[in-house]
Parts: sequence; structure tokens; C-alpha cells
Amino acid sequence: MRCSTTKRPNLCKRACGSCCSKCNCVPPGTYGNYEACPCYGNLTTHDNKHKCP
Repeated sequence: MRCSTTKRPNLCKRACGSCCSKCNCVPPGTYGNYEACPCYGNLTTHDNKHKCP
């Protein structure tokens, strides 16, 4: 569901899986909604961008 509209589904699924395993939750919908799973929304890359799709 989270990666259903992306142009790079394999990359999205890999990142989403990594984030899900750390946080044990994934926000609903295909984008945003980070307040439903703050851990997922607060993970960032070295460039301070959202790590999780």
C-alpha cells in the first residue's frame, strides 16, 4: 500500500521494510500521515531527508 504509487517500487519497499522493522508500524496511505507512526516519520538520512517513504 505505502509504495503502490511510486516510480521506484523496489527501492520503496526496501526502505519501507527497513523502517517498519525499526518502528513496528507504517503510517496509513501512500504518503505523509507520519503522525500515525512518529518513529517512522522521524527517521532521516544523512542529508536530513525522510528515510522512510
